[in-house]
Amino acid sequence: MSETAKRLMEQRANTWNQAMELLDRAAAESRDLNAEENTAFDAMNKDIDALDARAKSILEAEQRSADMAASFEKIYDRPRTAGISTPAEDRNADRLRAFARGEVRDFTITPEYRDILKSGSGANVVPTGFYGQLWEYAVEEAAILTPGYVTQLNTDGGEALTIPKVTVHPTSSAATEGSAMTESDPTFANGSLTVAKAGFVTQISREMIDDAGVDLLGYLARAAGRELGNTIGANAVSVLLAGTTAAVTGPTGVSGAFGVQSTAGVGFDKLIDLYHSVIEPYRRRSGCAWVMSDPTAAAVRKIKSADGVYVWQPSVIPGAPDTILSKPVLIDTNVPDVALNAESVVFGDLGSLYVRIAGGVRFERSDEFAFTSDLVTFRAVVRHGALHVDPNATKSYVGAAS
Repeated sequence: MSETAKRLMEQRANTWNQAMELLDRAAAESRDLNAEENTAFDAMNKDIDALDARAKSILEAEQRSADMAASFEKIYDRPRTAGISTPAEDRNADRLRAFARGEVRDFTITPEYRDILKSGSGANVVPTGFYGQLWEYAVEEAAILTPGYVTQLNTDGGEALTIPKVTVHPTSSAATEGSAMTESDPTFANGSLTVAKAGFVTQISREMIDDAGVDLLGYLARAAGRELGNTIGANAVSVLLAGTTAAVTGPTGVSGAFGVQSTAGVGFDKLIDLYHSVIEPYRRRSGCAWVMSDPTAAAVRKIKSADGVYVWQPSVIPGAPDTILSKPVLIDTNVPDVALNAESVVFGDLGSLYVRIAGGVRFERSDEFAFTSDLVTFRAVVRHGALHVDPNATKSYVGAAS
């Protein structure tokens, strides 16, 4: 870890402690935060998130630099013998450069993968090359797509994909010697994972393309990744919520929130109930996590147990998520905010949610579409879908009706 990233994490920890001091002071005086303290607390929360994002960005930039150096080393060290093809990632890079220059009009990038070691989740696969840049920006907009949680599928075609599942397992019963055992068969079911098309068109002036100082590829990645990521993520969260069983209802009189931990059954107890509404085998899985929006996270950060322990535990590792009851928290803007009747917190094994990308991310270019305006038209298209296969794997918290 770089010194800069370490300093940012230390600053994050200091800000976290200041926020907790505000809450502790109000609790010691048996009162809620006043307006000024609430404003300060919200500002500290934003600073905490911003510092974490900056530290993560620095580490990712260091990793990209190392990967680029390794790629160039491979390129220049590899013998240029006739008939030897370049690796897939080199071909993608060559196609992308030709695409930006207008030498080709379209191409499809299929994700390449490499194994990495990531703290807390073991060996994961992450996309590399330009597709990886797109997915990186998509994750910034939709945390549900963070690698290591939902089941992500990349397929060549967009035909309906059958996902088999077991809905009832066989059970055993006592059997006496010499007697026939009771038959118990598993029950199987199938889910169909289909895809829908999403995309957008943007136009860029010829002057911008010809200006060597403009990061055209970076612009395309940000615009396409964020917009398509929003669409994919919003659909994935919608499918997740539709397939999740509501298990815990909030207390009345707190506008759908959790209440203060002064008596049993409110505050921290509600999150404990939600945690244990998911059975232990699901909680053991690597994809088990909490999912909530940022406003809901701000409310949860203020909750502590009757003995004064805060439910929210900040991460000390750059880029690693904070935790509740030792399980990671994903902040996703597509989840409803805490409110009356709102399904605002989901907990459980997110691996039960399948998110599919069919045919990769497709880019197309036209120099003729806006010929009279001297504009170059770019189109980004993705075919995606989501399917939740196990309603027992995830449970949700729903605000009270009043």
